[in-house]
Formats: sequence, C-alpha cells, structure tokens
Amino acid sequence: MPIYPLVPFGTAAQVVAQHELLAPQEAQDVRTRVRTLAEKAVAPHAAAIANGDERTDGFPRQVFDDLAAAGLYGLAFPADVGGAGLAHPATATAAAIEEVAYCSSSVAAVFDVHCILAGNALNQGTDAQRQRWLRRVVDGSVVGAFATTEPDASTDLSPQAVQTVATRTGTGWILNGRKRWISNSPVAGFIVTLARTGDRLSMFIVDTTLPGVKVGLPDRTMGNRGQLTADVHFTEVPLTDDDLLGGAEGQGLRQALSTLTYGRLGIAAAGVGMAQVAFDHTVAHLSERKAFGKPVAANQHWQFLLAERATEIETARTLYTKAALRLDAGNPFPEPEAAMAKHHATRLSVDMARDAVQAFGGLGFARGLGADDRPCPIEALYRDSKIGEIYEGTNEIQKWVIARQIFGRDITG
Repeated sequence: MPIYPLVPFGTAAQVVAQHELLAPQEAQDVRTRVRTLAEKAVAPHAAAIANGDERTDGFPRQVFDDLAAAGLYGLAFPADVGGAGLAHPATATAAAIEEVAYCSSSVAAVFDVHCILAGNALNQGTDAQRQRWLRRVVDGSVVGAFATTEPDASTDLSPQAVQTVATRTGTGWILNGRKRWISNSPVAGFIVTLARTGDRLSMFIVDTTLPGVKVGLPDRTMGNRGQLTADVHFTEVPLTDDDLLGGAEGQGLRQALSTLTYGRLGIAAAGVGMAQVAFDHTVAHLSERKAFGKPVAANQHWQFLLAERATEIETARTLYTKAALRLDAGNPFPEPEAAMAKHHATRLSVDMARDAVQAFGGLGFARGLGADDRPCPIEALYRDSKIGEIYEGTNEIQKWVIARQIFGRDITG
C-alpha cells in the first residue's frame, strides 16, 4: 500500500479522458495502460523516494526494473531494437511520462533520461551501436545517461564553452574532461557524452566500465531525490571509432540539440503530471474541508482559481501533445511548440504546487503530523516541481527560443 493514498483523478482529468481528440488512439491506449502500471509499480514507493537521501537510499532500482519488465522503455523505439514500433512513439512516450510523474516526479525523470535523452541519442547512432546499446536500454538491462553540461557550460554548448575534449590517436580517441549534473550517472552502464573534437563537437558512447571513468558522489538536492545526479570525470579514457555516435565526427551539436528538444517534451509532460496530481489533491481537500459551516470550495476564490488551473492544465497537455505529434511527423525540432510546452507546463506545476500548499495550510507545509503521523505529499510536490523550470534548458531560454520564432534570428540572435 502507498505510504499516502493517491486521490482519484479529478474532474478536469475525467473530462480530458472523455474528450481527448488530439492524441492518436495508440497514445490514448498507452496512457490508460501506464496509469494502471504507475499506480501499481510506482505509487507504493513514491513517498519513500520523495523523502529519501540520494546517498543512502540511492537509485529506485525496484521501480526501474518493474517498469522495464512491463515494457515501458520500448515505447519510444522501433521494433528492430526490441521496441514497441509505434506509429507515434513520441506522443505515446510523453503521455506515459505524464502518468508516471503523477505518481513520482523522480521516477518520471529517470525514465526521461534513460529513454528520451540517452535512448534517443543512441537511436541516432549506427546500426551496430543501436543493436549493442539500444536493445539494452529497451529491456532495462542497462541504465543510460546523457552528458552535455559541465561546471562552466550548460546552456552554452558552443565549441568554445565545452571543455571536455576527445583527442584522436592512432587507434581511436582519448577523452578528458568533467561533466556536471549528469542524471542516472551513479548507476549508468553508459553515458552519451558531448566532447570537443578539434574545433567541432562530437558525441561518444562511453562505457562506464572503461578505465579513467569516475562518477562522483550523488548530489543532494531540494527535490527529485530519486533522480540521482553527479559529476563525471574522464581521465585519459580510451575510445574507438566504434564509440563515436553515428560514426561521424562533428555532428555532436546537432545530435545534442535534437535530443534536448525531445527532452523538453518529456519535462513538459512531467510538469503536467505534477500539476494534475496537485490539482486533484487540492480539489479533494477543498471539497471535504469545512470552514464556517461549509466546504472551503464554496468560496469563490478557490472556485475561480481552480477553474483557471484546470484550463491551464488542459492547455499544457495540448501543447506537449502537439509538439510530440510534430516530432512523430518527422520534424526533429518542433518549435516553438516544444519550448512553449516546456515553459508553460513547468511554470504551471510550480504554481499549482504552491496553490496546493496554500489550500492545505499547515498540512501542506508538513511532511507528516506528529499527533497521528498522518502524511501529506504536498510538500514533496512543491520541492519536486521547481527543477522543471531549470533543467532541459531554463524557462528563460525557452522564452528566447519562442521570441526567436516571433522576431527572427537577426533580431534575437
């Protein structure tokens, strides 16, 4: 049983389920299936993950393995590597991430990094690379990570900013450098890594068992504590041409940007999931809690606020679905919808979590009551939601991407 019970989906979610017209039927079927899976495999562990310590409680291995056994990691990939071979893989995967995030933001983030970032990057590799690594991503026998960010390079991924360097040798490459905030790295079997090669950027598939690869202690963070991040150090790591993603030097920036664009859809979907669960908890609480002889929800303030939030949640879901459909249609950079979806959904998740804390009052501020040890998930939702506005491109960057679509590169840069 969950440490705290999940509330049933609220009125807004029921309307979405009844009136979903944009997403194809296979994505709707995935949503239904993953909702049941997440309630069974993720929800019972959600509180422990949200309130754990990264260095002692570690990676949610049981949940990861249960999701793998259910075939969740195959949604994004074609059948030739063991995937589901869906006609709309991005749309289905985004819907799945929303459902997982409804139960646990941390687990949704692990799923996102494993499949959308590491897995999607591998899917741009050679057939040999895809068969060697991507099949293992799909079956969950290895955990994937994706490394672009460095201590002094995150948003700026220009060759001048990236200090991780791969130097060609007579037999391949030698990799040196340091990456930061690398999700899944403490347990990863491989890390798709962006490095400078001469005056260009390239991506390499780095087996973490190679000599010279060292993963630091997991970071301790405000939220998303089950999504382990750490620094990764590369010291004279020997690589071969078989490790060069796609087999072509100088393609790293394009590969990284297309992967990160896909990643924004995952973060947007997770934001919607978190906003929806905060909304549903709030609706249930305001309907049951009484003040001055009537439900708190009888006050027009809460009626109007929740009406606005329901509209915003539906808008955010529609935005990420539209961007995912464009990606499925063959556009690797579905802008401005991807930027809009990421910016809108993650801001909304923070706003809705803050509203939930206010609606629950003291109980929203508490992890648990001393009087009866009654738990409350709202505090964790507030902590978990904030990172969405920061990673996969800050929301300020998303606004710039949107503005560039409006005014053009000549004006915005």
